Amino acid sequence: MDQITLSGVTAVGHHGVFDFERRDGQPFVVDAVLHLDFSRAAASDDVLDTAHYGEVAECIRSWITGEPLNLIEALAVRIAEDVLRKFPAAAVDITVHKPKAPIEVEFGDVSVSVRRTRQEQP
Repeated sequence: MDQITLSGVTAVGHHGVFDFERRDGQPFVVDAVLHLDFSRAAASDDVLDTAHYGEVAECIRSWITGEPLNLIEALAVRIAEDVLRKFPAAAVDITVHKPKAPIEVEFGDVSVSVRRTRQEQP
């Protein structure tokens, strides 16, 4: 299976369990890997025969900046399911990073990752 990788889609969101996270917001960073077959796109050389990565980025950003969720796990699943609904991928891997998570110890990053496949979709 071929892949489109989109790394570092960044926007400010208001996700989190604490009131100040929802009030003040913070950056979220999302990486996406879409698994699909490039055969048709390679033959036609037409963006309509693949997943337009600019549109994928817009989809991801809309979830980051959209309705606040408590958990980045919930955000990751919603993004993955929406990408599969909107784009011709057989599977998608989504990683949501929360680099400014309110953790009391020094850390570099916190992230969660999910994989969803078209067969899992309702």
